[in-house]
Amino acid sequence: MKKTLAILLAGVLALSMTACGSSEKETTAAASQEETTEAADTTAAETEAASTEAAETEAAETTAAAEEKDWSGVTTVSEGKLIVATEAGFAPYEYLSGDQVVGVDMDIAQAIADELGLELEIMNMDFTGALLAVQQGKADIVAAGVSVDPERSEVMDFSVNYVDSTEVVVVNAESPAVSEPTGEALNGLNVGVQQGNIADLWVSNTDNTTPGEVTRYTTFAQAAQDLMNGKIDCIVMDELPAQELVASTDGALTILEGDPLFVDQYAIGMAKGNTAMKEVVDYVITGLQESGQLDEIIASHSTAE
Repeated sequence: MKKTLAILLAGVLALSMTACGSSEKETTAAASQEETTEAADTTAAETEAASTEAAETEAAETTAAAEEKDWSGVTTVSEGKLIVATEAGFAPYEYLSGDQVVGVDMDIAQAIADELGLELEIMNMDFTGALLAVQQGKADIVAAGVSVDPERSEVMDFSVNYVDSTEVVVVNAESPAVSEPTGEALNGLNVGVQQGNIADLWVSNTDNTTPGEVTRYTTFAQAAQDLMNGKIDCIVMDELPAQELVASTDGALTILEGDPLFVDQYAIGMAKGNTAMKEVVDYVITGLQESGQLDEIIASHSTAE
């Protein structure tokens, strides 16, 4: 009986050890499988991340390549240079800072030169000469607060408009010869303008007004001096340069309050038929407008309060 019991106990012990060994093997196998799964998941995630990063990099490079323009068709008057003609007496668009010509238009011209990878050269002259410089092949572009009109469009091409021009009337602050900024109010007066600019064309058109005399100047500084000395009755000019001009006279001159005399737009001029130049100029101006940089440029050059 004892012998039989011993045999039974030995059998139970053997079965117990076998079951324990089997459980340990199953646990080890499960752990191994879990580690393998985690490793596979990690590898898959890393592979997916790498693929995503590569795709994003490729997309960025493709976008950059698409944005990079080919301006090889653009030719200039002087190799390696972009020559801009201007008249540096029209702040904030173009004016002198020391002996350097600066301003809104010059910053735009610099952006065009940078886009083309060229050195910017500035030719400072009177307004009429600046317009002729492009027509005669002496300059690549003219940037001088140039308004677009049908007559000019016959002899040169223009970029997209880059700023609205509000024309105002400047008078002697102590004894103004005119009280309101209207064409009718200018009738019979001696009106000062910059020769060749849009104000000159506007006051010379009898559909707009019939001044007694139109006195034309190459610079607004000359016009301001004559207005302070009573040699002319008023000046018609763009509002921003008018603000700068008035601020420089210590209260001697003022801008008439009221609606604008008229509103116009400025563009950059280039030789007639130069479509390659127009394309790059339009591209740069549009980019400056859409990015908000043009507003920043204008603000940085507008000092009159």
